[in-house]
Amino acid sequence: MRSKKAVVQIVKNVVIWMVSLVMLVPIALILINSVKTPMEANSMSMSIPTSFHFENYITVIEKGKLFQSFLNSMFYAVTSIGLSVVFCSMAAFVLARRKDRLSRFLYFFIILGIAMPVNHVALMKVMQVTHFINTRIGLSLLFTALQIPFSVFLIYGFIGTVPRELDEAAILDGCNSITLFFKIIMPLLKPVLITVAVLNFVGAWNEFILPLYYLNTTSKWPMNLAVYSFFGRFHTEWNLVCADIVLTSLSVIILYLIGQKYIISGLTEGSVKG
Repeated sequence: MRSKKAVVQIVKNVVIWMVSLVMLVPIALILINSVKTPMEANSMSMSIPTSFHFENYITVIEKGKLFQSFLNSMFYAVTSIGLSVVFCSMAAFVLARRKDRLSRFLYFFIILGIAMPVNHVALMKVMQVTHFINTRIGLSLLFTALQIPFSVFLIYGFIGTVPRELDEAAILDGCNSITLFFKIIMPLLKPVLITVAVLNFVGAWNEFILPLYYLNTTSKWPMNLAVYSFFGRFHTEWNLVCADIVLTSLSVIILYLIGQKYIISGLTEGSVKG
């Protein structure tokens, strides 16, 4: 019986490794072709280059203006993360602790935004009236608004695992509402807050439609629009295009690898109770 289970486990591991290798093929293809000559990269093959041309990355940074677009992307992502983590956690805490009908209605009204599409016609008018069109702050606020439903949903479920007795003990010790949340509750939400931060960072970093619609100045473009523009100018030089994709994806991959253990715990613990 044990030998049968061992064989099944080995087969499962082999299948998982094979699927993982298939998923890694596009990444390997981009990495290998990013250090080839233009002639070698045109075939987009997995063959090892005759010589490695790491200067392709320097060319991409200089011609693609990636440094400026990188700073723009970091500003949009970090600003939206900071706003969403603070305000969504506060909102989720209040909605989770209050059990009246109004709180339940507001909670379901907020998470309804997960399934609702964005009305760009109305949103464009709002951005024009508020003078947030073609501004970095305006785009950061848009990213934050899009992240609210899913962020509140995740944090709300996680707060259900935090005992209410902590609230009562803190209030008896003289804590006010602000101190209670930021000094006692928020540190306990670390796994789910890191999960929200990483997922929101990836979402803001990869967003393409909103910057394209609401930013008219190329100097304010994030990295994905810079890649789009770069591909239009250098679509025949696949080695540079691949190097551009590698540099654009690197930040997201590093952040995800750092926060992956918190992402798993934040998603699973929040689903236990809520």
